[in-house]
Amino acid sequence: MLGNPVWRRPWSCAVRVAVLVVGGIAFGRSVNAAPLSLVQAQQQALARNADVRTAAAQAEAAIAQVRAAREFPNPTLGLSTAKIATDGSGNGTPAGNRLLDRSYDSIIALSQLVELGKRGPRRESALAGQRAAEALRDDVRRLTLAAVSQAYVAALEAREESHVLAASAASLRREADLAKVRLAAGDLAANDQAQIALAAGRLELDAAAARHAATTAVIVLEALLGEPAPSGATELSDSLETLPLPSAALADEAPTGTRPDVAAAEATVAKAGADLTLQEHAPVPDLTLSVQYERNPPDQPNTAGVGLSFPLPLWNRNGGNIRAARAAQDAAQALLDKARLQAAADVATNRSAFREARERAAAYREKLRPQSASVTQTIAYAYEHGGASLLELLAAERNDNDVRIATARAQADAAAASFALAAALNRSAP
Repeated sequence: MLGNPVWRRPWSCAVRVAVLVVGGIAFGRSVNAAPLSLVQAQQQALARNADVRTAAAQAEAAIAQVRAAREFPNPTLGLSTAKIATDGSGNGTPAGNRLLDRSYDSIIALSQLVELGKRGPRRESALAGQRAAEALRDDVRRLTLAAVSQAYVAALEAREESHVLAASAASLRREADLAKVRLAAGDLAANDQAQIALAAGRLELDAAAARHAATTAVIVLEALLGEPAPSGATELSDSLETLPLPSAALADEAPTGTRPDVAAAEATVAKAGADLTLQEHAPVPDLTLSVQYERNPPDQPNTAGVGLSFPLPLWNRNGGNIRAARAAQDAAQALLDKARLQAAADVATNRSAFREARERAAAYREKLRPQSASVTQTIAYAYEHGGASLLELLAAERNDNDVRIATARAQADAAAASFALAAALNRSAP
């Protein structure tokens, strides 16, 4: 590498380093990137998540449809020439044989379609479609924020569980080393020493499985964040204790405005109504206005004409499309009723889950966890001084592990429930 004269040029090295840095920013987080907070994860998901980007593109397409609905039909320009002699006699006239003097019948016609009763409903339908697409975009953002928050919490919970099991395994491994010393001194039976070693080995395997589960949880989070190559290597800066959560008052708050999924359903109903009106106006004949200029020397060198044409709605009264549009309107209204009911049910369900999860997390954090730690420390001290049996020590270790893991899960459940309730109340902004 150093022998290459290109790398001896300072500007060339700078360019290559800049390319590597820009490439790291464009195609994913750097391996040495700073730990990711929950707020940063939410912001990254809004910028890179595929579902969010797709919904934004669909909203842009709906805006384009509004522009298309506002445009007028283009006029039609027609040019024709007839009465061109093909028998060799020529088309000359007494005025001469120049191009404009020949007895050609040349016509220039301009026609314009005029729609009657259709442009208004079409514009209303496009505008309602835009509102529906924008509401669906906002709803995808709402659901994505909730999903990212809950995935982040799940990753924190899995990481905490792996830490608990690893710490317990290390503690029990120290007990196993102490048991070897006691076994050599004749203070401990070989069977007891083997049981401690067996329990330590089992906890180490459980800790390894928990580390794998934590890596898998981070991979799920990375996929939501739009990482090009999810690997589970992203470090998380928050913890279950420091996680920024909505306040407890969230349980008593009312929804903020109209939830995006309900707003999208309302806009869909409006669009279905405009589509029905459009189909009902379809049998109204559209007019085609035309003007023409004709030159046919020598008898009629220059003439002008006007025309009006329209279809006669004798056989097709658009009955099938009208009936289909009315059925679509009924279906849209049913979906709106369902969306409103679902929104109310989401709020009630998540409000109850939020209160229960907070109470359970508080009970574990303030009461059960300190009690379990105190009992475990007491029995471990007693065992080291011969005042407790091996079975008592192992049972205390297992119970303490269960309580610590249950505490982490309760905290994670409370956090996930808070984010779910915030989403149900339409308050899930990063």
